[in-house]
Amino acid sequence: MPEAASAAAERAVIGDSEFDRDTAVTRREPGFYDIDLSAGWTIINAVNGGYLLAVLGRALADALPHADPFTISAHYLTASQPGPAVVRTDVVRTGRTLSTGQASLFQYAEDGTEVERIRVLASYGDLDTLPDDVRTTAKPPAIPPMEQCFGPEDGPAPVPGSSAITDRLMLKLDPATLGWALGQPSGKGEMRAWFGLADGRDPDPLSLLLAVDALPPTAFEIGLSGWVPTVELTVHVRCRPAPGPLRVSITTRNLAGGFLEEDAEVWDSADRLVAQSRQLARVRLG
Repeated sequence: MPEAASAAAERAVIGDSEFDRDTAVTRREPGFYDIDLSAGWTIINAVNGGYLLAVLGRALADALPHADPFTISAHYLTASQPGPAVVRTDVVRTGRTLSTGQASLFQYAEDGTEVERIRVLASYGDLDTLPDDVRTTAKPPAIPPMEQCFGPEDGPAPVPGSSAITDRLMLKLDPATLGWALGQPSGKGEMRAWFGLADGRDPDPLSLLLAVDALPPTAFEIGLSGWVPTVELTVHVRCRPAPGPLRVSITTRNLAGGFLEEDAEVWDSADRLVAQSRQLARVRLG
């Protein structure tokens, strides 16, 4: 079988993919879920914040009467590590069109004490019931065709263990936002890319929670380097994405006091704005 045909035949589907398996939670009892956080979604041994948000998002989808995240805000309290974790959920309010819940993810320190990693507040609904009256001035990002963009496989070999998440993503970066990789950052706080999952799984509302936090930090293109940990991340899911690759555009307009914001837009293959986010992140200066 030709290689392209073989890849198409092995294309993962929503509900049966690595992302679905690695974000799956097991309900121990109402409000309590167990999960083993996968090392496959780490950057420099820290678990990616978008992956973690999808884990808590999946637990809330089970706990609430509505399945789709409309808005979800997370505060990242301590760095999560691969391995066992517990998610606790609490139903705050249920309504006809929206339900609200909160969730926290816990792990255990070496001395056995329980450590809260993330705390989330979210409202869920049914995206399929939303009217299709779109009135917007937003426009899809101007990204070159995918074959003119570059992924991690096009650069030098990564440091072992430093970027496991890149093996699980289809990421093709706009060359205009790649100056940092060549030692020539533009000074602009911009990052744009085509995005998908490496196994070909199409996007859904939960994978959008990953997409907004999966690109290299805009700090790199400003001329900074090193880890850029998320302090707070809020995602608005606007509609169910169409099949096919996503386009993600992230901008930073203000870096002050060692903190910056990242505003993200996610567009689907039908040219619809399917998700928006803002996060506050910490950077190391000097």
